[in-house]
Amino acid sequence: MTEQSPTASEQTFSISELAKEFDITTRSIRFYEDQGLITPRRNGQTRIYSKRDKVRLKLILRGKRLGFTLAETGRLFELYDADKSSAKQLVTMLDLIEEKKAHLNQQMDDIKVVLMELVTAEKRCRETLSHLQQD
Repeated sequence: MTEQSPTASEQTFSISELAKEFDITTRSIRFYEDQGLITPRRNGQTRIYSKRDKVRLKLILRGKRLGFTLAETGRLFELYDADKSSAKQLVTMLDLIEEKKAHLNQQMDDIKVVLMELVTAEKRCRETLSHLQQD
């Protein structure tokens, strides 16, 4: 059994092309490969990335911006690979979104409390400083 070569119409990318396009390091791309999130073909030591790898890289970076861990992103990829209809993937994605929103709302509440405490501390410092300057 021989490995099929890509068709002439299949677009491929080098690691440096992807790094430049997404403004990330080649080391980051290799890390995502080590994590099993992208799977380039090899030609000797050269990695050859497919359109699928490029799309996955874009999704990995988008997921990071949204606060998803690489494990969560990998889980979504696995669900998609197992069921191309993606219904289960979408339900999982909605669950993850709800978790992220709840976490961010909790962080916002925590930040509001800290800001109020800082305003109170600032007010006390200014009042004390004012009293010291009047003496």
